[in-house]
Amino acid sequence: MRKAIFPGSFDPFTLGHLDILTRSLSLFDEITVGVGRNNDKKTMFSVSQRIEFIKKCFENEPKIKVESYEGLTIDFCNKIDAEFILRGIRNNGDFEFEKAIARTNRKLSKIETIFLLTSAKTSFISSSIVRELIINNGNYQIFVPDSVRVN
Repeated sequence: MRKAIFPGSFDPFTLGHLDILTRSLSLFDEITVGVGRNNDKKTMFSVSQRIEFIKKCFENEPKIKVESYEGLTIDFCNKIDAEFILRGIRNNGDFEFEKAIARTNRKLSKIETIFLLTSAKTSFISSSIVRELIINNGNYQIFVPDSVRVN
């Protein structure tokens, strides 16, 4: 069984994240979305809200699981027996950053990182841009799945 994790803060989950996950379904038997829990990082949405946003998107997809985790991603992979880490790449900056992490993870474990390029239509979307839109009452809804709504 090919198991992967798709780690991130997902604060909030965007159409870019949705695109990567949807396109990767044919590559893996199971994908666990690992919602990172970092108590030092200030987030807009609680871990439980972020998990709920993602679960609603994939409520009819049995291959997708959603869990929170703390600590090293490779430790989480080992805990759930995942052999792969899935990452989306938007630009050269993402690639250079993710490449260093992937090489470090590979040096520390046997876990491989799989990179998927984002689709052109979602490559400019980032969670930080969406948060700015939310804070400033902008039209954030066009960048997130329907499950992501602010009261």
